[in-house]
Amino acid sequence: MTDQLQATATGVPARPRAVASPLGPVALTTLLFGAFLPMLSFFIINVALPAIGSDLQATSGELQLVVGSYGIANATLLVVGGRLGDGFGRKRLFLIGLAGFTVLSLICAIAPTIGVLLAARVVQGAAAAAMTPQVLASITSLLTGEHRARAMAMFGVAGGTAAALGQILGGVLVEANVFGLGWRAVFLVNVPVGVLAVAAAIRLLPETKAEKAHRVDLVGAALLALALVLLLLPLTEGRPLGWPLWTWLCLAAVIPAVALLGLHQHRSEKSGRAPLIPPTVLRLRAMRLGLLLASAFFTTFGGFMFVFALATQGEAHMSPLEGGLSLLPLAVGFLITSVYGPRLQQRYGAGLILRGWLIQAVGYAVLAVITLVAWPDVTPWTLAVPMLIAGFGSGLVMVPLIGVVVGQVPPAQAGLGSGILLTSQQTTLAFGAAIVGTAYLALAGTSWGQGGALAAVALSITVVSLLMTPVTHRLGSRPSGTGA
Repeated sequence: MTDQLQATATGVPARPRAVASPLGPVALTTLLFGAFLPMLSFFIINVALPAIGSDLQATSGELQLVVGSYGIANATLLVVGGRLGDGFGRKRLFLIGLAGFTVLSLICAIAPTIGVLLAARVVQGAAAAAMTPQVLASITSLLTGEHRARAMAMFGVAGGTAAALGQILGGVLVEANVFGLGWRAVFLVNVPVGVLAVAAAIRLLPETKAEKAHRVDLVGAALLALALVLLLLPLTEGRPLGWPLWTWLCLAAVIPAVALLGLHQHRSEKSGRAPLIPPTVLRLRAMRLGLLLASAFFTTFGGFMFVFALATQGEAHMSPLEGGLSLLPLAVGFLITSVYGPRLQQRYGAGLILRGWLIQAVGYAVLAVITLVAWPDVTPWTLAVPMLIAGFGSGLVMVPLIGVVVGQVPPAQAGLGSGILLTSQQTTLAFGAAIVGTAYLALAGTSWGQGGALAAVALSITVVSLLMTPVTHRLGSRPSGTGA
């Protein structure tokens, strides 16, 4: 009985059957590029922004939109992408999204003006929204037991390592200035990978979809898009523009927009239609707790990645490459979880997430101490140990958490669960960069300096990690769906 409760809480069977996987290693790797490439594209651009601004004569607000327009389009369409995959075929939507993402990467690379680049980034974000939900949905519908647990772990690792390696690769490409391409290389790097992935996906990926197709809730999709744009656009543009009045009006309108969305979803479900985000799914206890934990994790992670780049390339005087290399131990920590995470998950269940929060808290606390003591004379070697600890703990949080959230919906609606999780991820990454970034910049302009501000952010993440441990304990205390 204990094993059954643990399995329900983690979304992974406690005693998986030894069966052959319908996804071979090459097919699974191809599928995981649908998680890796969009996250890589979100983070790789950070170190290229100064070069883009110089080359295309872009303002600070326009440069912020190079990142934000992609994230906003992606976040607003992820649930729609998941629903379309359930209805029309996940392989089909994956191929459409991957091919579109590849073509748009090429258009971004050759963009002659900032306007063309911004338009291409919007469509690229939409293409990613068609592709990424199909990854988790296909894993959920095709795999069971240990195969699913390992694939879920690899999905988490793909996203985490893409975030860390994105800034490393971006620094390498910008500094190397290969063939004089400069910043354009950060987009071109997606093209050969995307072409190979499309060819492999056509040949190797099986098609799956829900037995009963539901019409996409267009009104719900429009209301969700409105709510997310009202939230993310001012958070993206507010800081570089000095928080004009329209940003505050948009943020104030978020609450009524969300309320209207909730009312529409409730009425749609009550009348027998298929809402975009079924309220019954959100009422599942493990789903609610899982989304809360995911929001806390990605908010702090997105904020840290943003301010770490500012601090290391600011008062610490690291080059973009050195700043990126400082994140390499974080990526290694994620990779370690890909090897041992599924095995530990079978042993500890939801308790693994709790251990992850504690380890992450230790890593960020040590980082804060080192920063306060050694700043500004820090190097990638100085920061290696705390970053490795933080990366390992982060992986132990994120990897099993994916199974918790996605495992709360039936396999037939796997795209829906994937879309909900990924929308939460993209929204809170942008939210974290804006909120944590604003607090960091405010502190950095005082006697605290950038080192003190970075230490304060690290200590704040330590506190958040510790506060999430009792929430995680509730996640494993009884089976989901009991409606606490």
